[in-house]
Amino acid sequence: MPEIRVVENLEKLSQAAVDLFVEIANEAIEDRGQFSVALSGGSTPASLYKLLASDRFREALDWNKVFFFFGDERNVPPNSPDSNYRLASETLFPVLHGNLENVRAWQTSLESPEETARDYALKLERYFRGLPLFDLILLGLGTDCHTASLFPSTKALRSMDETAVANWVPQFNDYRFTMTFPVINNSRNIIFLVSGKEKAEAVSLVLESPGQPGDYPAQGVQPTDGTLYWLLDEPAASLLKNR
Repeated sequence: MPEIRVVENLEKLSQAAVDLFVEIANEAIEDRGQFSVALSGGSTPASLYKLLASDRFREALDWNKVFFFFGDERNVPPNSPDSNYRLASETLFPVLHGNLENVRAWQTSLESPEETARDYALKLERYFRGLPLFDLILLGLGTDCHTASLFPSTKALRSMDETAVANWVPQFNDYRFTMTFPVINNSRNIIFLVSGKEKAEAVSLVLESPGQPGDYPAQGVQPTDGTLYWLLDEPAASLLKNR
C-alpha cells in the first residue's frame, strides 16, 4: 500500500519532498556510498529542485556522490524550454558547480528515437550492471493519469523486457522517451509529487478506482520490494475519499 501524505500547499509540499529526498539520499550514501535518483519534469518538481539548490539545503548531502538520471524526456534538444534536462540544469544542477560527470541525460540528437532509447538503456546497463535498482525515482502525474512518459493506451505500457524506450504518443504526434514499469517498480523508493486542483480527478482515479493501468497508467506503479510515497497538496487530494 502506498504511503499518502497530504500537506496544505505547494510550499509545504516542496518542503516535505526535500526532507524525504535528503533522508533517502543520505541513507543510501551511508549504506552504499552513493545515491542514484531518476528525476522528473514539470512545475511541481521544479519547486523541489530550487529548494534543494538553495543555501538552506545545498549542504544537506554530498552531491559528489549523487548520480542523476531522468525517468523520461521529451523529443527536443537539451536547450529547449520543454526539456526535462534543461529544467534540472537551471534549477538543481547549480549545486554541482559545473561538474556534470554524474548526470546521465537522454541524447535526443541521435539519428533516430530508437537510437536515443538504446543509448539510454546502455547508460543504465553500464551503471547498474543489470536491471536498474534506483534508490529513488521521482514521478509526476498528468491529468490523463500518465506518469513518466507512459501515456494511456501506448505501446510502452506493455514493455516488460526493455528498460528505456521511445514511446509514440498519438496525441502529440511525436515520440517521448521513458523508462519502463520494470525499472520503475524495481526502485527502492518512489515518490509521486502532485499539486494543484487540476490533478485532483487523476489522483482520485489512480488511487481509488479499480485497476485499469491501460487507461490510468500511474496505477502500473507497484514497487516489487520498495516504498511508494504519494506527496500531495490539499487541492490535489481534494477528491480522495480515503487518506
